[in-house]
Amino acid sequence: MATDRTRRRTWTIGATVSVILVVLYLSGGVISGLRTAANIVTSPFTWTVNEIARPIGHMFAGAINYSDVVSQNQKLRAELGRAEFKANEAWAENRQLEQLSTQLDVPFVGSLPTVTAQVSALSPTNFAATVDISKGGDSGVMVGMPVVANGGLVGIVTATTPHGATVRLISDVKSLIGVTFGSGNTSIVVSGQGVNNGLGATSVPLTSSVRAGTVLSTNGLDGGLYPPGLPVAKVSKVTLTPGAATYNLSLHPLADLRNLFYLDVVLWEPST
Repeated sequence: MATDRTRRRTWTIGATVSVILVVLYLSGGVISGLRTAANIVTSPFTWTVNEIARPIGHMFAGAINYSDVVSQNQKLRAELGRAEFKANEAWAENRQLEQLSTQLDVPFVGSLPTVTAQVSALSPTNFAATVDISKGGDSGVMVGMPVVANGGLVGIVTATTPHGATVRLISDVKSLIGVTFGSGNTSIVVSGQGVNNGLGATSVPLTSSVRAGTVLSTNGLDGGLYPPGLPVAKVSKVTLTPGAATYNLSLHPLADLRNLFYLDVVLWEPST
């Protein structure tokens, strides 16, 4: 009996080994079969490690590339702002064509050279609104030059160094801008109301056709601080005080003064 049991055990072991060898052969050989078996055993652990490591790798890659994304986004904003400015400028120039055609040697803004500068510091308060930029006297930037970005006039250069300058924003309470609209027959003065209060204008004649949505641009009059045709603001509200002979205007700057990254300094002086 023991001999028969031993024979059966030996036969079973032999058959099992034969089956394993056949499987290994069909799988591409012993080595390949062992690899297949190892893959079957380790694949769940490999999948788990990959699923954990992948988001961690993405997180570190994202952290490393974040500054590049921010920089590219700022440059894209600047390009979009320039495109919007050109569109607003073209509209203003067309509306003022009749007036401008009677003036000789008055430069159109589109033909004026500009210097692009990056904003290096912001100093906005309700009483003073200025920004510092990365270009100055060595780049041709001078006090009194207008600055544009993000679809409209941003401000004017008030101080320079060889490699930098300070720009007073149009929302500053000291800012005064001569503007016109429509056919250019009416000129008014726009004043800054503080960073959070937009712009305003008073003493607008009742005979003018100004209304909500009207775009105002610099009038370019002799002795003015700005060349003609720079888009400045859009009328958001027209107020008539009972008994008064003029309108008061609430205005929204065309330039996005809250997102200033790159500015264009217009190389123009009032005397030119």
